[in-house]
Amino acid sequence: MSSPLLEVRGLVRRFGGLTAVNAVDLQVGEGELLSVIGPNGAGKTTLFNLVTGLDKPDAGQVRFDGHDITGLPAQQLAQRGLARTFQHGRVFANLSVLDNVLVGAHTRLRAVKPRVGGVPGLGALAELALALVQPGAVRREEEALRDEAREIIALFGERLTPRTDHPAYSLSYANRRRVEIARALALRPRLLLLDEPTAGMNESETAEMLEIIRGLKARGQTILLIEHKLDLVMQLSDRVAVLDDGRKIAEGLPDAVRNDPAVIEAYLGHRQVGAAQEEAVPA
Repeated sequence: MSSPLLEVRGLVRRFGGLTAVNAVDLQVGEGELLSVIGPNGAGKTTLFNLVTGLDKPDAGQVRFDGHDITGLPAQQLAQRGLARTFQHGRVFANLSVLDNVLVGAHTRLRAVKPRVGGVPGLGALAELALALVQPGAVRREEEALRDEAREIIALFGERLTPRTDHPAYSLSYANRRRVEIARALALRPRLLLLDEPTAGMNESETAEMLEIIRGLKARGQTILLIEHKLDLVMQLSDRVAVLDDGRKIAEGLPDAVRNDPAVIEAYLGHRQVGAAQEEAVPA
C-alpha cells in the first residue's frame, strides 16, 4: 500500500492510569474495507473517536490523503470527506427520514454559504438570510440534494423508502441505524467509518446490512469497520486488525487473523487456546 488514504501512526490515548489506545498503527487504502475487531474494552471506539476528531490523542499522528489531520475538529474532518456512524445510534428523532439524511449533506452546501468579509458573525447572518429568502440558486441546490437523498434512501429498499417522510422517532431500532448510515453517505465520504452497524440487529437484519455494506464496497467506498459479529467481518473484509487492551495484536487477511493464536487467546482466554486452535475464532 504505497499511498494509503488513511494512516495512523503510533496513536496513544490515556485516561488517567488507563491506556485505551496504545501505540496503534493502521493503514487503509483507497477502496479497501479494513475491519477492526477485539474484545469489549479493547479500544476500538476510542480509536474511531481519535480518527474522527471527537477526541485528541496524547501521542501519535493521523494522516488522511497525505495530510496531517491529528486533532482537527470533527466538522473540518467532515469537510475533508470523513463520515462516521456511532456504536449507539444517533438520529434526529423529530426530523423525517429524508431530513435526517439531508443533514449529512451540510458540508456540501454552496449556494447558501456566500463569501463574505472577515466580520465576525456576518457569514452566519448571510447564510440565515439566504435560507429564509431562498433565491433560485438555493432552491435548485436543495432540490438536487433532496433527489440525491432519496436515491441514498432507496439503497435500503423497503426498509426506508416507504418511510421517507416518517419522523425518526417512529422507526424501529434497526431502521434508525439504517438512517444513520444513509446520513453518513449523504456527505459523499471518501472514508466511511462504521461503528458496529449491526449492533442490536437480529439475524435477518444483520444479513441485510451485510448486503448493504457489500454493495457500498462494490461501488468503491473505502470503509473502516468496527464489528463484533465475526462471521460478517470475515465475509466483508479485505484485511482485519485486532485490538486487545489498547494494543494491536494482529493484522492481516481474514483467514490468517482468525487462526492467529494471539487472537484466539484474546477472545477465548489462555486456558482455552489449546482446545480452540483447530476451530480458531468463530467465523
